[in-house]
This record gives sequence, structure tokens and C-alpha cells, in this order.
Amino acid sequence: MRVVFMGTPEFAVPSLRALAAGHDVVAVYTRPDSVSGRGGKTRASAVKEAARELGLNVRQPATLRDTEQVAGVRAFGADLIVVAAYGLILPLAVLQAARLGAVNVHASLLPRWRGAAPIQRAILAGDERTGVSIMRMEQGLDTGPYCLQVGTEIGQAGAVELTERLAELGARALEQALPAIADGTAVWTVQEESLVTYAEKITKNDVAISPDLPQDEVLRRIRASSPAAPCRIVLAGRGVTLLRAAPAEARPAPGAIAYTRTALVLGVADGAIEVAEVKPDGKGAMDACAWARGVRDVDGAVWGSAR
Repeated sequence: MRVVFMGTPEFAVPSLRALAAGHDVVAVYTRPDSVSGRGGKTRASAVKEAARELGLNVRQPATLRDTEQVAGVRAFGADLIVVAAYGLILPLAVLQAARLGAVNVHASLLPRWRGAAPIQRAILAGDERTGVSIMRMEQGLDTGPYCLQVGTEIGQAGAVELTERLAELGARALEQALPAIADGTAVWTVQEESLVTYAEKITKNDVAISPDLPQDEVLRRIRASSPAAPCRIVLAGRGVTLLRAAPAEARPAPGAIAYTRTALVLGVADGAIEVAEVKPDGKGAMDACAWARGVRDVDGAVWGSAR
């Protein structure tokens, strides 16, 4: 098939590579380069870098809502548009610009978690399972029917690990679904509206923790955090981002810190967590105990939320 692909972050790269291996990807649309860092350097998206490596035609419009851009998509004469975490709203004219319309690789088991942050919301909600859905795109937000779903246990995975796993599942699901989509034999399941939940964008407040929260809630928030919405605390007077933690058997008082050379434990409302990895403000990620060894008077100090 002739395919136009639209995606931006690392999540979309496995799907792009799968398409390029078996189909004619006539164009890759991705978000414009971002500007980041103190030097104001431009940064290409993960999809742009992968598309260049594959020798594919890359387009980076700021919007697809004007008639010129719609005509540009239509001019490729694609059989199908495949979308994976593109990050721009697609007008109906674009969704109809390919012979078979547009499908989306969505990172949830629809109708649960329509929207921007389905992976993090599944973790925060304590869901046992999540997955990917290959869905037909409509004008509504993730409202279209799906032809294939593949599930996975969440376990203790954090947002980064789970995103990587779902990205690969999405690519495999896309490979499986495309032949049936191409020949018209795909069976589309309409979403049950009574089961719909919405995954709003994650903010720092969503992953903020404090000593008055229960252990399971604290651990879910740490696992759902990311560089875009980090779980920051003030630990012994120092700003620190928590990257990995687990339940602890020790039970210091809520807000207290218990440190030995082999464990850094923080007291919470109904128990404690053992911190495995941290990122001190202004520094890179490191082992929590290694960081604590360089800080005086950690044991017996206190921790709290970062404002």
C-alpha cells in the first residue's frame, strides 16, 4: 500500500519502521523541530530522525488545517494514512485524503483512556492491564471504531518502560491489521460510550507526592512521572526528582527519612517507600544511596513536596 505516516515521539518510531519494511511510505509528517536547552538548539523529533535514516520524504507543517496542506496530503495519492502520536488535530478533509481513510495506533484498550496521556493515566488509576488499539479516525477525540486490540499487563512498569513496550505492540498490531484493512475484511467494533474515560494531559500536580499520601498512591505517581512532568520532592533540604522506588518494610514516620548505606527510605502515610534512583536538581540520574552518601545528615531528616 501507499501510506502517509504521521507521528512525532519515540512511541511512533516502531510503527514507522514496520510500515517502511512492508509498504510504500510516500511521506512522513511530524511536528516542527522544537527549541530546547540554554543554547536554544533545535531538536528534531524521533520520527524525523528515523524517517531520514530510512530515506523517506519528511514534511513538518505547523498546521494541517489550511487548504494548501490538505491538498498536499491528497496529492500523494495514498491508500491509507497511519497516525501514531502525531500531536496535531487532523481536520476531516485530511482524514478523507487517502482512499481508505486514516487509522490511529492508540496506546490504550479503547474506550478506556481516550485522549492525550493514556499510558500515564492507566498507571495513575492502578489499572492492571492496558494495550494498543488500531482504530479508524473520526473528527471526535479517539471516538472511532477499532479493528484490533492487543493487551499487556502493566505490573510495576513505569511510564517510560510501558511506553516502549506499547510502541512495539502497536507496530506488531499494525502489521497484523493492515492486510485486512487493505482488502476490506477488517471487522470494526464500535466503542461502548458508557465505558469511556478520558486521559487528560499529565501535569506536575498529577505526579506530586507528599508524606500524607498512602504508599500505593505514592508509588503510582512516581511510576507515572516523566521528564515532562517529573515527581520532585525536597529531601533533606535539597531538590530531587524521584525516578524509581519500591515498597519498603521499614516504617519511619510520615515525612521522615531513614538511611543506611544500602537503603534510602521515605516515610508515607501508611508505610514507606525505598528510593532506588534519583535525579538531583541540576545533575543527572544516579543511584539513590550513592547520592545520599554525599549528603550529610540524611538519616533522621525530613522530606516533603516541592512547591
